[in-house]
Amino acid sequence: MTRQSGRQDVIVDALLGFAVFAVVAIAAGADISDTGNLTPLAYALAGVLGGLMLVRRRWPVAVVLATSVLIVANYVLDLPTIGLAVPAAAALYSAAEAGRTRWSVGSAAALVLVSTLARLGQGADPAYLLGYELASTVAIMGAATALGHVQWQRARAERQRARIAVLDAQARAAEAAETVALERIRIARDLHDAVGHHLSVVSLHAAVAAEALDDAPADVAGARSELGHVRQASREALSEMRATVRALRDTDPDGGRVASLARLDELVESVRAAGVDVRVDGAPAPGDVSGMVDATAFRIVQEALTNTLRHARAGRVRVEFAREGEELDVVVTDDGGQSPAAGARPPAASGGHSPGSGLAGMRERVRMVGGSVEAGPRPEGGFRVRARLPLGGDR
Repeated sequence: MTRQSGRQDVIVDALLGFAVFAVVAIAAGADISDTGNLTPLAYALAGVLGGLMLVRRRWPVAVVLATSVLIVANYVLDLPTIGLAVPAAAALYSAAEAGRTRWSVGSAAALVLVSTLARLGQGADPAYLLGYELASTVAIMGAATALGHVQWQRARAERQRARIAVLDAQARAAEAAETVALERIRIARDLHDAVGHHLSVVSLHAAVAAEALDDAPADVAGARSELGHVRQASREALSEMRATVRALRDTDPDGGRVASLARLDELVESVRAAGVDVRVDGAPAPGDVSGMVDATAFRIVQEALTNTLRHARAGRVRVEFAREGEELDVVVTDDGGQSPAAGARPPAASGGHSPGSGLAGMRERVRMVGGSVEAGPRPEGGFRVRARLPLGGDR
């Protein structure tokens, strides 16, 4: 798919380059300014301007600067007039499409300023130059730049949508893993309570029977031996059951991807890839926080970052961790705008998520470990989520 897209880009750039060459060459051949200086150099310059379109995606700023220099050189060398807007339009569009809108606007402004001053100095009619030609030139250049910028914004929005979809999928996978882990813990508890109790009773009665047989006749030695086997079997069953319980209580026996602050760097990098500057301060070292508190802290940060991408036009996000006594303080703030629902940013309003997601799900997780959470807009702008998690909450 990527290779096919690359071939399509090459074909589009080649066609665009040919179009630029043809327009400039036709303008030079027409020689509307009657310079009488139509030389092979004029066509060579048209070829270079067209050839620059082949590298416009890789070096957009260099292409727009080189195009501007070549247009100025065309007039310095007194070659036939080729105009400003048409030769430069493709380069201006390419720079804006690559996210270099300032370079596109700056180059267009410089070209217009230099050309206007030079032609006024050469005695051009100010009424025609400023009243008609300047307006049409600025309109074409502005339209090319604006179209490129819109295309860049559209591509950026598409990348953000894709990144949000990935984060949502990760959140759903983590929720499923947590559900499985809780079910395993419930099964382990039931197994221990039911089977463990009965096996303990069997072992206890076998021991009592063995003591009672100590006063019995010698012909019951075989019975005593059998009771010894019962005791041994009971001990082995208890040992195997405890091993099974430990395996069930292990939420990640196969090294799976569970919610944990150990994956914080991976989460942050995925959000940075969507174009948001994320800063993390005071992150706990691996092993400092464990159990449900570790998973809850990770899910709070994950949900807050996902909501920032989905609902806020934020450029920066700060994630802060602080240990205050026996509590872990987790704060996530952004500098974006608020959603229409008074800053609540409910995921169900736009994403159609289940009731277990969003801020409601966040509050449920925090409540399970005995903590508290606050979420709302900041007076200075942006949104903040703060959670206080007791470090012993997983007990």
